[in-house]
Amino acid sequence: MLIALIARDKPGALEIRKANREAHLAYIEDTGVVAQAGPLIVDGEMAGSLVILDVDDLQAAERWAEQDPYAKAGLFGSVELIEWKKVIG
Repeated sequence: MLIALIARDKPGALEIRKANREAHLAYIEDTGVVAQAGPLIVDGEMAGSLVILDVDDLQAAERWAEQDPYAKAGLFGSVELIEWKKVIG
């Protein structure tokens, strides 16, 4: 099941993002369930994340999201998890 994680950073949290980026990228590598990922960009700055998870169910995506170093550091103001269907690409 593909799940889109759409997270928006809290205002003024760019330094939190930068300080936890290496741990976040290592978590992505270690867990092996990320199909695609990248930052959301607002006014030329990273302001959130889009992560496509390939997991068994929504609960697995929720667990993944809770353990993400970005989430643990309090980076996000909002997080949405929604089933996604790949059509192109």
